[in-house]
Amino acid sequence: MSKFNPADNIQDLQYFGEFGGVNPSISDSSTYTFLSAKTMFDTFEGNAEGCYLYSRHSSPSNLYLDKALAAMEGTESANVAASGMGAITPTLLQLCGNGDHIVSSRTIYGGTYAFLKNFAPRMGVKTTFVDITKLDVVEAAITPNTKVLYCETVSNPLLEVADIANLSKIAKKHNLKLVVDNTFSPLSVSPIKLGADIVIHSLTKYINGSSDTVGGVVCASQEFINDLKNVNSGASMLLGPTMDSMRSASVMKNLRTLHLRIKQHSHNAAYLAEKFEKDGLKTVYPGLKSHPSHEVYKNMINPEYGFGGMLTIDVGSLDKANALMELMQERNLGYLAVSLGFYKTLFSAPGTSTSSEIPLEEQAEMGLTDGLIRFSIGLDNNIERTYEMMKECMKELNVL
Repeated sequence: MSKFNPADNIQDLQYFGEFGGVNPSISDSSTYTFLSAKTMFDTFEGNAEGCYLYSRHSSPSNLYLDKALAAMEGTESANVAASGMGAITPTLLQLCGNGDHIVSSRTIYGGTYAFLKNFAPRMGVKTTFVDITKLDVVEAAITPNTKVLYCETVSNPLLEVADIANLSKIAKKHNLKLVVDNTFSPLSVSPIKLGADIVIHSLTKYINGSSDTVGGVVCASQEFINDLKNVNSGASMLLGPTMDSMRSASVMKNLRTLHLRIKQHSHNAAYLAEKFEKDGLKTVYPGLKSHPSHEVYKNMINPEYGFGGMLTIDVGSLDKANALMELMQERNLGYLAVSLGFYKTLFSAPGTSTSSEIPLEEQAEMGLTDGLIRFSIGLDNNIERTYEMMKECMKELNVL
């Protein structure tokens, strides 16, 4: 990781707008004109470099962002989508068909879980959910029909860490594609450099960072991105999860400050996690030595960007969790809201929100308790002040 710094790759990209602007011009068109019918035909066949046909296929604005995100992840190419799920579902459908099998981490985003558990079987694709931290269990779940090994670098919401390098060895041994959702750890972890085949992000979260845009991206080889965009058989092309050009331009601008934001998110989260743990709260944060995968994650990350901005605490019951979140919101400490990566702290009880698609018995089996609160720590300038205010809320409600 020391030789690859994704922020440098983003910084080194230099685009000029149509009239010399420091931001690339936004292509505000759904269709494009041609001087000759022959060029239109060649473009439709993918044989006319630099020409555009229709914005569901591609647009200049989307391709600018594609290039930047591919540079960030160290892949040959990328394809942006209108949402994180608009990146995840076409990727899995491109890789798998009727009769195929996926081995997936058991703790993943609720939408991804619901797709794999409830929707994909309608097309004959089955999934086995496993504890991704147990490599022997992962390998034992592989069948002759398995095509994909799927995980999140840091899982949602339990913050389990996937050992990408060793998962890659398993995937290569069995000729599988390792697909990694890196939404929780941009810049900190570069899964491709650890052996992943495909990297996915919900751009909605840290990469955009202002909670005003929904988006996703698939970062992979040029061959796979071409397959996704194939006009006859590409899942991204045919399912139509196209990102709007205005949104692409907005994400591109926010991407430029990602390195600054990730450092502050990580700094603040590490401070709070250490304080909460010392106070006796059941705290989970990959940067804590008490985290079961702390050493694994420590060896994966680019240390400049830290251990990320996500942490959880368990306050014992849903009633206490709800009361604490409501009081913290009342005291201007953040918002009772789903999602992550905002400048202000966001908190939610995952069992009744972002992971509610997972049946209660499975939540209990994986350790997702009623009292768990997931924090996306914000960019607070004085995190000591924030901690003291949060601690006061906890004391008032007898959490501490």
